[in-house]
Amino acid sequence: MNSFITNQNWRYATKKFDATKKVSNEDLQTLKEAIQLSTSSYGLQPYKVLIIENPEVRKQLQPVSWGQSQIVDASHLIVFANYTNINETHIDNYINNIAQSRKLNVEDLAGYSDFMKSKILALPQEQLAVWTSKQTYLALGNLINAAAELKIDVTPMEGFEPAKYNEILGLNELGLNASLVAPIGYRHDEDVNQHLAKVRKPLDELFETI
Repeated sequence: MNSFITNQNWRYATKKFDATKKVSNEDLQTLKEAIQLSTSSYGLQPYKVLIIENPEVRKQLQPVSWGQSQIVDASHLIVFANYTNINETHIDNYINNIAQSRKLNVEDLAGYSDFMKSKILALPQEQLAVWTSKQTYLALGNLINAAAELKIDVTPMEGFEPAKYNEILGLNELGLNASLVAPIGYRHDEDVNQHLAKVRKPLDELFETI
């Protein structure tokens, strides 16, 4: 656990990436598995994760990301996209996955399926989209923590125009919305932010035991 805290102190939201350094396929696979294993409500994972490597696509995304250099300089650009609507098919597919993974009969999961449908499908679409968007933050947390263990930098970003991302990446047609962006790679020696002290609330101010 000490190494975990040490790595959390090491990480920061990198402002300038070294464009010459690339995350290896092996490490990228580890990060993908970390995201895959993230917790989510009901275990439903109501999102897709896009890994943008194409430099031309990233050039298109930079202007609608407030011009931030991380979009084009990082090794990879990860976009978390939440489903804007959940229907019975999403839940049925998940139930089938549970049955297959745990060697169960789908019929034995009918109660759980009906419960999910009664709670999720009853939500207004706007509220549902907010809920699915929140799930992407949980996945982002796993990415950040796993990357720190590998000494890979991550910059979680909300500073972009989701509607433009949706248009450029063709997400609207897939019922998806760009929720979060996370460039990953390696900090540049010239990024002065890596030398700044980490600023957080003191423990006695942040926590209260009741």
